[in-house]
Amino acid sequence: MKMKNIKKKLISTDNKLLFKEAVGKIKPLKVDTIHFAKKVSKPKTHTQLKNSKKTIAQFHFSDEFEPNLNKQGPMKYVRADVNSYEAKNLRRGVYSPDLILDLHGLDQNQSKQEIAALLYACQKEHAQCICIIHGLGSRILKNKVPHWLVQHPDVMAFHQAPLEWGGNGALLALVELKDKFNKR
Repeated sequence: MKMKNIKKKLISTDNKLLFKEAVGKIKPLKVDTIHFAKKVSKPKTHTQLKNSKKTIAQFHFSDEFEPNLNKQGPMKYVRADVNSYEAKNLRRGVYSPDLILDLHGLDQNQSKQEIAALLYACQKEHAQCICIIHGLGSRILKNKVPHWLVQHPDVMAFHQAPLEWGGNGALLALVELKDKFNKR
């Protein structure tokens, strides 16, 4: 209340009349009623973020592909452009795994997704050597994991893991890193 009284006192009636004469007749402006449509993007939910990461990390392994792997002795593989000595290095424990994946309790589809995500994580984490523990069980994953690894272009070599990393129930794999900063 006090502010209104102060404002009224500051502007005298003479000043009000002078202002009206200076402005003259005025016509109030017509307010435009144009409303621009705003594109409001919905914030991504947790499941959408999770699904987008999942699609990035997913690699489609074929269950039908049967590579020509040695059935005698320990499971091993070396890509054609890689020195066969790398498989021996894996067997001897020259490489220690940077990342370890345990597939116990997972079915085939879950295992495929986890392996694809692991190989994607290798690039992000600069992990050159990985250990995949598939276990023995009914030997389904023991047989499938090598078939899937052979199909991935980043897998340079793998060998049955030394006892300290799982022995007959695990594989050590060597992954080719895509960037310049290879880590050993």
